[in-house]
Formats: sequence, C-alpha cells, structure tokens
Amino acid sequence: MVDLGKGEVPARAVHAKPAGRHSWIALAIVLTAAFMQLIDVSIVNVAVAAIQNGLGASYSQIQWVLAGYTLAFAVLLMAGGRLGDRAGRKRIFLVGMITFTAASLLCGAAGSAELLVVARLLQGLAAALMYPQVYSVIQATVPPERRGVVLGILGGIIGLAAITGPLVGGLLIQADLFGWGWRPIFLVNVPVGILAVLLALRYLPESRAENPGTVDLPGVFLVTASLALIVYPLVQGRELDWPKWLFALMGAGVALLLLFAVYEQYRARSGSSPLVRMSLFRNRSFTGGLVVVILFYGAFLPFFLVFSLYVQAGLGYTALQAGLALVPYALGSAVGSGTSIALAPRLGRPILHLGLALLILGTGATIWVVHRWGTDLHTLQLLPSLVLSGIGFGLTVTPLVTLVLAKVPLDQAGAASGALTTAQQIGSAVGIAVLGTFFFGLLGSHADSVTAAQVPQLKRELVVLKLDEPAADRMIQQYRACFHDRANEKDPAAVPASCQAESNPPGGSSQIQLAAKVADVLQAEATRDLRTDFAEAAERTLFLQVGLFVACFLLVFALPRVRGHELSEFEERSHDTVIIG
Repeated sequence: MVDLGKGEVPARAVHAKPAGRHSWIALAIVLTAAFMQLIDVSIVNVAVAAIQNGLGASYSQIQWVLAGYTLAFAVLLMAGGRLGDRAGRKRIFLVGMITFTAASLLCGAAGSAELLVVARLLQGLAAALMYPQVYSVIQATVPPERRGVVLGILGGIIGLAAITGPLVGGLLIQADLFGWGWRPIFLVNVPVGILAVLLALRYLPESRAENPGTVDLPGVFLVTASLALIVYPLVQGRELDWPKWLFALMGAGVALLLLFAVYEQYRARSGSSPLVRMSLFRNRSFTGGLVVVILFYGAFLPFFLVFSLYVQAGLGYTALQAGLALVPYALGSAVGSGTSIALAPRLGRPILHLGLALLILGTGATIWVVHRWGTDLHTLQLLPSLVLSGIGFGLTVTPLVTLVLAKVPLDQAGAASGALTTAQQIGSAVGIAVLGTFFFGLLGSHADSVTAAQVPQLKRELVVLKLDEPAADRMIQQYRACFHDRANEKDPAAVPASCQAESNPPGGSSQIQLAAKVADVLQAEATRDLRTDFAEAAERTLFLQVGLFVACFLLVFALPRVRGHELSEFEERSHDTVIIG
C-alpha cells in the first residue's frame, strides 16, 4: 500500500492506458519490479552467515545489511509516490529501476562489509522510488472491473517472493556459481533489471496525477534523520559498549520526531501537502492499528535473522538447508493468507486474534523444539511449529491493514495506507536492530555458563588422555577464556589474544601426539558449546518475540470492532483510492 498522490485525490483521476495488446506487458514489467524488491528482503536472510564469513562482517554490519534496506525503503516510500504523481510514474519508475539494478551490481561486487551496507542502503532508496509506481500504474492503466484480477496476481507474487526467496538464496549460494559464493543473490537482479528497463522504455505508459501534492522534502529529511539517530545506537550500541553519547543520539532522534510532527501540522494548516497527515492520529482505529503494525513487523522479520544464524553459524547448516527449513513457514503463510480472504469478511476483528494466537502457539512450539533438541536439531522436528506459525502469520498479515483502515474516512484512506506501509518497514528495521542486538548480546553473556556446565565432562576427557589434573585445569581455564572472548568479540572473524596462547600441554613439543589429541578434544568441546550457546540465545530471543506477539494480541482489543459486512463494503468502496494488499 502506498499513498497515491495526496491521499484525498483518487488515483483514477488520471488514466493513461496503453494499447490493449501492450497493457499486460506494461503490467508484467511493474509486477517484475515488485517481485525483485520483495525477494531482495527474504533472499538475504539465508545469506547472512555466508556474507559474514566472506567479508569478515561484524554482527552490527550484518544487522545493517538487513535493517539498512528496510529503513531506507521506509523513509522515502511516501515521497516516492508523490514524486511519481508529479514528475511522471514511468520516469520515476525508470530512475528507481536503474538505480536498483546498479545498486544490486554494487552489492554483488562489494569487497568489504562497509561497501555492502552502503549498497544496500542505495537499494532501499531505489526500491522506495520504484515500488509505489507499481500500484500507481495498476490504478492508472487497469479498469476497475479488471483490477481485482491484477491485484490477485500481485498478491500471488508477494507470496511467491516470500516462499522462493530463502530457497533461491540457498540454491545460489550452494551452487557457488563461478566461485562467487553469496554474490549471485544480488547479481541475479542485474540482467532482470536491464531487461525491465528496456521493456519499460518501450511499453510502459507515462501518467501523472491531475492534482499532485508537493513533495515534502523537509519532512523527508526530518523523519530520515530522526530514525537514523534512533536506529544507529540500537545497532552499534553493543559494538561500542553503550557510551553515553549513543543515548544522547537516541534522545535527539525522539526530539526530531516531535519536531517532525509539529512541522507536518504546520504544513497541513498552511495548505501544503504534508508527508503524513497528523489528523489521522486522532482516529483511534488508525493509531491503535499503527502500534500493532509496528510491533507485529518488529517481531516478525527479525525471526529470520535469528533462525538463519542459529542453524547456520550455530548448527552448521548450509544456506540451502536453512532455506529448505523455512519452506514450511512460507507454505503455512500461503495457506493462512488464502484462508483469511474467506474468513475476514465473516469474522471481522476476531480473525486477528485467531492469527496471533496461532503465531504465539507456533513460536512457543518452536521454543520447545529448540529447548528439547537445540544442539542436535533436525529440520523435520521444526516442521509442525513452523507451519503453525506460518498459518498464523498469513491469517494476521493479510487482513491487518484492511481492518485498521476500515474505520478511516475514505478520503484519508490513501494517506493512511501509505503511513501504515511505512510503519511496516520502520517496525522491521527497528525490530532487527533491537532483537538482533539482544540475540548477539546473549551469545556473549551466556558463554561462561555454557562452558561451566561442561567442565566436569571436559576434565574427565582430558584426564583419560593421561593429562595430569593441574595441566587439565590449566587447559580448561585457557579454553574457557578463549570461548568467552570469542563469544563477546564484536567481529566474529577476529581471533582474541586468549585464543592465540600456546595450546600444547606441559612437557614440550616432544609430546606431539598428546597435543593433537588434546586439540581434538577441545575442538569437539568448542563445537558442542557453540551449538549450545546459539541454541540458548535463539530460545531466549524467541521468548521476546512471543512477548511482542502477545502485546499485539492485547492491543487488538483496543481496535474498534469491525463487522464483516463493513469490511466488505470498505474494500469495495476503496478500490479507486487505496490498494489493499
């Protein structure tokens, strides 16, 4: 959903229909762009471990690779819709597609984690220019009687991107094309993007809104600066040991958000088009729904970061195995989404409670599986809980925005839907920052307790090798210091000084055979402890995710009760003003 024009002016005011035989080519172009943008969110989830190993990326840099894209997408999304209305949707679409393709090439060629983060930010900004034009072109070129078919196709593409992203990412990394490792997950966009640009130049019609609002550049600057000042400390805090100036930055970010709200009110009173109409926040349904959307997406997207790192960095899964493990979630989501289409008009608001209850149960079941088989987990053991979570997600996400907008006046529905879509991306970015930092922090804080639990067994194994007790104690102390320092290292590729100490047992280099056996025992123990550390961190992070879903469940009670017939009437009345999807 995007803010089409000013939000108050229906997008049907302008139609620039292409010739009949070219209309589906034009739609195919913009739908391909939507698929590229959506799959670039999910495809990276299974690549985080490969990127980390390939570039020596720190944990915070991995968070930026994911959160930077969604954050950049969020801050320019509504402005992207306005730019298309004013400058021409085809023109802005081409600018976005060309930039997105170039940024994908830059991602694939990145020689450092810093360059990859910058390229991902550029990708997000380009997607924010490109994606709103998809909906605008649909409204400007498709007659109302055919629009439902096109929206159905778009909904299928959204589901397909969610299902195929992790799988395609895993396949590309597993294939290791040309020895490029993870890079093809970005480079695959380049030929597709070039073809889309060439076809768009030939077949995509130009269109503009009759009464486009002005682009609120000061508003864009204020919201970008405020979110950057809030998210940067959340991501970098652990790496910088939380100095006081980071908290000052967050305070400045909150202050800029308040200034943004004041400025948007001033802009509305002066007759200019604000980026966000603050009058929307007087609507209980919209305000409550906005909070639910932010919390929901803040809990949902970070799950894939945590899951991917748990099974790959912790359990040693390949990227393909990690992608296959997520297929049940995606399939469950498709089932839930399809079911919600039939159930939402009949149930109204309670469908959100049903979906969230299943999400809570599914995530709780995943926690139990991780707790029961954490270090020896098999993907089949996760299948029931991931399917259940996926169904719950599908039942919730599909009707969520529609139910929130159902009580919003129709002339504000476009602006409200744009704000909600932006809130989805902001929630995702902040969620990755918060839950990612929580997860990485747990890896370090629980390292000592993990190794302490294994000391008796490790000592027995060393004594069996004929190592005397004092020597065994020294080896264990050295091992625990090394494991602790590695778990707390900001850069996972770095080797702490404690791990570089002499590992041979007392007696000198003559006891080579004994030293090799000791090294084997310590390496096996490190593997077990690493698995345990990742499993415990994932388990506790999932508990936090459950808490966020429970908060969403309770907040839904505060939303106005929407009856089924009201929901159907809203969807029917709103097709020309706001796209529901």
